[in-house]
Amino acid sequence: MEQGAVLEMRGICTVYQEITLCPNLSVAENMYIGRTKGAVTNWRRMHSGAGKILESLGIPASPTQQLGTCSIAVQQMVAIARAVDMECKVLILDEPTSSLDEQEVQKLFGLMRDLRKKGVGIIFVTHFLEQVYEVCDRITVLRDGTLVGEYVIEDLPRVKLVSKMLGKELDDMADIKGESGGVATDREGAPVFEARNLCSSAGIKPFDFSIRKGEVNGFTGLLGSGRSECVRAIFGADHVTGGTVKMDGREVKIKKPLDAMKRGIGYLPEDRKGDGIVGDLSVRENIILAYQVMKGFFRPISRAQAEAFADNYIQLLEIKTASADTPIKSLSGGNQQKCILARWLLTDPKYLILDEPTRGIDIGTKIEIQKLVLRLAEKGTSVTFISSEIDEMLRTCSRLVVMRDRKAVGELSGEDLTQTKIMATIAGGDE
Repeated sequence: MEQGAVLEMRGICTVYQEITLCPNLSVAENMYIGRTKGAVTNWRRMHSGAGKILESLGIPASPTQQLGTCSIAVQQMVAIARAVDMECKVLILDEPTSSLDEQEVQKLFGLMRDLRKKGVGIIFVTHFLEQVYEVCDRITVLRDGTLVGEYVIEDLPRVKLVSKMLGKELDDMADIKGESGGVATDREGAPVFEARNLCSSAGIKPFDFSIRKGEVNGFTGLLGSGRSECVRAIFGADHVTGGTVKMDGREVKIKKPLDAMKRGIGYLPEDRKGDGIVGDLSVRENIILAYQVMKGFFRPISRAQAEAFADNYIQLLEIKTASADTPIKSLSGGNQQKCILARWLLTDPKYLILDEPTRGIDIGTKIEIQKLVLRLAEKGTSVTFISSEIDEMLRTCSRLVVMRDRKAVGELSGEDLTQTKIMATIAGGDE
């Protein structure tokens, strides 16, 4: 019997950051997989039981619905529902909120509080500091695989927590824009990329968008607002159903990702596991993947050149790996993300799209990535940066397109670029 099954039998359940359920099975089947007895499955009882727990937790899914048709957020909630239905004594949640919007997070926190009242012990693993202070009683701090300490929540202010996580003293989150000296955007020249009335098969309503040389801008909005679908349309990852695109003032056709890559566009996707890394390939092979695609597979990169590329970016981005030959799936989420960044930096893009590049990674790596974004902009690379954390967007972006219901409802820059204004635009918008 596998170790995970043994732990579940003893009342210890884990919900992992990366969804470990079976997308080809139904919601109910995923909730009861490995828990049915005998040769015959009582489908009616299984569907009824799944329906009750889904309804009690307010999860918008049907027991008979194929899990793969659900959003990542709903899949995460189904995994939690499975654990709850097993009447676990200890529930381990590994970054459970990384794919949830604010309302779903609050719903999860309500569930966690109810379980705590019933005597369930909860280990909550997260990089969201505000969430730690909202629901936790004690904090255990780890850094580089080493225990730093365990603290009662009231005895550890946020500033001290960040200091212990980084291993150095600091007054607050680094003033990243201040450290970079500002980004000089070429506001006089033609946009590097410009889209008019762009829409896609993913249901995005026609939107206009442009970005200039050295600019960092982004899309913001609640989960499901259409942020990711907009950049997928720009990159040609979703089928574009209308609109025009210009690069450096000239109209071009971008019907598939390779078209975008050949135009100098790079794209780090939101779903790191599903669309980013190739888990069984090595760190080196993952880093050179986009560069090799652009060269063509009939013009293979030599082993010596591939090693030089990989070693350079492992050092440049401080990727923590035993070697370039290590399978990328063995790395932490943050180091996997750095490998995907290295993949696109190797292609020397003029326009780089980063969709949730800091999701689920430690605060030190987050700051490194944010600083890297601004350094790239200083050197003339145009960057679109998407994050669920508004304060992170404010630290990196000079202009934001606000999304709601898969429609652009506003654009903010300058003095309007504040958290209050962003939230007000998301809530009200222009009808």
